[in-house]
Amino acid sequence: MKFVAFERAKQGTGASRRLRITGKTPGIVYGGDTQPQLIEIDHNALWHALKKEAFHSSVLEMELGGTTSKVLLRDVQYHPFRAEVVHIDFQRVDAKTKLHMKVPFHFVKAEESHAVKFENCIVNHVMSELDISCFPADLPEFIEVDLSELKKGVSLHLSDVKLPKGVTAVVHGKKDPVVVSVAVVGGEEQAEAAAAGAEGAPAAAAAPAGEPAKAADAKAPAKDDKKKK
Repeated sequence: MKFVAFERAKQGTGASRRLRITGKTPGIVYGGDTQPQLIEIDHNALWHALKKEAFHSSVLEMELGGTTSKVLLRDVQYHPFRAEVVHIDFQRVDAKTKLHMKVPFHFVKAEESHAVKFENCIVNHVMSELDISCFPADLPEFIEVDLSELKKGVSLHLSDVKLPKGVTAVVHGKKDPVVVSVAVVGGEEQAEAAAAGAEGAPAAAAAPAGEPAKAADAKAPAKDDKKKK
C-alpha cells in the first residue's frame, strides 16, 4: 500500500497546530541508520487510509521527495472528540532485520463446522490478533484461521493454527493460548434444565397431596363429637 508524504521544516506545538488548520497531519519517520525525519501528510487521504486494515498490518511504501521507501505504521494519535488525526509515527523497514508486529486473524468457514451446523453452538473469538516476528518480505497482511473442523466443547489453540511461512508467534505468558472457544447457545441449556425439572415435578407433587387429605379426615370426627355434645 502506498501513500505520499512531504518534508516538514518546522516543529513544535504552534507549528503543528498551524499545519492541522491547513488540512495536514504532522508525523515522523524513524529507524534505520538515518536520523528521524519530520513529515506531513494530507489529512483526508490519511484518514481514509487508516480505515483500511492493510495500512495497519503491512509494509507500506512511502513516497517522499521523489523517493520511495518502505515503512511500518507504529503509532497514531487521535483528537479526543473530533474526527482528526493529531500525529502519526512510521518506522523505516530494513529487509535484513526481523519485524515485531501485530497481525489480525481472519476467521473463515465457522458456519460449515459441525458445532455450528448441528450442535447449536456459537463461536467466541478469544483472540483477534497475534504478535508475530518475521522478515519484512514474509509479513502477512492477516492470518487466516479455518474453523470448519470445530466441534462442541473443543477449543482451538494457537498450536492448531497454521502460520504463514517464515512467521513465528510471539506469545506472552501462556505457551499455547486459546484462539477460539465453542459454547452451546443458552436456550438449549435452559430447555434441558426445564425438561429435567418437569420430569421430577409429578413425584414431588404426589407426596404433599396426601397430607391435606389426612388432615381433613382427622378434623371430621372432631366436628361430629361437638354435635353429639
